[in-house]
Amino acid sequence: MANMNQFVKQAQALQANMQKAQAEIASLEVTGESGGGMVKVLMTGRHEVKRVQIEPSIVGEDREMLEDLVAAAINDAVHRLEAASQAKLSAAMGGLSLPPGVKLPF
Repeated sequence: MANMNQFVKQAQALQANMQKAQAEIASLEVTGESGGGMVKVLMTGRHEVKRVQIEPSIVGEDREMLEDLVAAAINDAVHRLEAASQAKLSAAMGGLSLPPGVKLPF
């Protein structure tokens, strides 16, 4: 019975760590860039874009190129957010390793 109590305590601690990590992720802000910094996108941990900055010198350029740069900056922000999220969740798991391909949260 002692082993079961220990397991329950560990599971509760893991759950608390995961909830804390998820709250930290929600408050994250990352900046994605493209075009060598000509386009920047500020994104929250909730995948909400807060700001888009476009270098004034490229505003009058080719519209299709500008659209591609904005999309690339958003994608860069998403990738940065995913990496930061995985790092926080891995730390919350306390070194518990999951099978390859399993992403958190479940």
